[in-house]
Amino acid sequence: MSDDLLKSFQQAYRNLELLPLIQTRDLERFRVDYGDDVIAELEQLVEDSPNGDGKIIFTGHRGCGKSTLLAEFSRRSQDRYFVVLFSISDTIEISDVNHINILFSIAVNLMYEAEALKVEIPKSTKDALYKWFATRTKTEEFNLEAENSLGFDLLKLISNKLKADAAVRYEIKQEFERKISDLIARINEIAAIIHVATKKDVLVIIDDLDKLELERVNDIYRDNIKALCQPNFRIIYTIPIAVLRDKFLRPLIETETNDQVVVMPVLKLFEQGQNRQPHAQPRPQAKNILCEILQKRIPAALIELQAVEDIVVNSGGVLRELVRIANECCRICLRLIRRKPGQAVVINQQILDEAINNIRNDFAVPLGKIDYIGIIFDF
Repeated sequence: MSDDLLKSFQQAYRNLELLPLIQTRDLERFRVDYGDDVIAELEQLVEDSPNGDGKIIFTGHRGCGKSTLLAEFSRRSQDRYFVVLFSISDTIEISDVNHINILFSIAVNLMYEAEALKVEIPKSTKDALYKWFATRTKTEEFNLEAENSLGFDLLKLISNKLKADAAVRYEIKQEFERKISDLIARINEIAAIIHVATKKDVLVIIDDLDKLELERVNDIYRDNIKALCQPNFRIIYTIPIAVLRDKFLRPLIETETNDQVVVMPVLKLFEQGQNRQPHAQPRPQAKNILCEILQKRIPAALIELQAVEDIVVNSGGVLRELVRIANECCRICLRLIRRKPGQAVVINQQILDEAINNIRNDFAVPLGKIDYIGIIFDF
C-alpha cells in the first residue's frame, strides 16, 4: 500500500513540472478548455491576413500558459498551414539573440520541418540550400555529396552551432548585418519552395522571445522590427508584456504590425476589488478551470476536494503559482510517506498550510533589512 501511494504521488509530482504542454501527448492528457478566445483571435488574424504575410505579436504575463496555447494553436492550424513552431531559447543562446539570428533560425527551422514531414523538394534545390547553410555556419567539411549526410544531420549540426558557438553567431551577424535583404530573400525562397511542394501557406511561430531581457528587446524591436516584418509569410512573434508599457516601443510595434497585438490575459479569479474581502467568492468559471487543471494532474484519491479549491484561491488565478503550490504539497507528502511508511497520506488543509508557509519562506530568504524597510515604506 505504501509503495503504491509513493508511486502515485511520484507520478503526480512529475505531472506538476513547470513546463509548457508542447507535445501532443501532453496536450491530450492535461490541457483544459482555457484560452479559446485567444486562439480564436490568433486564428482570425492569421486567416484574414490581407496579403498572406501578416506579422502578429503575442504576449502575456509569465506563467499564464502562452507556450501551451501556442502549441495548441499550432496543432489546430496544421491542416490549413505548413506550421513551424520553435523556441528561440532552444535554437540560440538567449543572451545573444538578435534580429539576424532570429531570421537565420527561421530559415533553419523551415528546412528542418520540411525534412521532418518529408516535403518533396527537388534534390538539386535541397543540395543548393544545404550548401548555403553549410557555408554560412563554417560546416563546409560536412560531406554534402553523401545522401545520408543531408537533411537532419546537417541541420542538427547547424542548430548545435547556433546554440553553442558564439563565433558562428558572430560570423552570421557580420555577414548579414549590411545585407539583410540577402538573408530575407533566401528565407522567402525556402518558404516559396515549401508552399509549392505542400500547397499550404507557411506559418512560423517563435516562442520564448518574451523571455529576453528588455535591453535585448529594445535592440531587436526598436531598431530592426522592419527587417523582422519583411519575410513574405505569416509569423507570430512573442514579446515581454512589459514592452506594452513602453511609450516608444509599443506605438512602433503596433504601426509595423498593423496593430496586430494579442495579449493573453491572466484568469480573473475574483471580481475587481473583491480579492481582499474576507468572504469573497471566486468567479465560478475561473475557479472551475483551475480546479480541472489540478484534477487532471493529481488523482482524486490523493487530494481532498476542499484542498483543490483552496490551492486555486491561494494561486490568485496565476497558473504558475497554482502548479508551484500543488508541487510543494506533493513534495511534503512524498517526504511523509518515506518517514512514516504505512500511514495514509493525502493533500489536506494541514499539508497546504505547510506548503504555503514553505513558499513564503523561500521568498523571504533573499530579503535583507533594507528590502523589508522598502516593503514597509511601499505600503
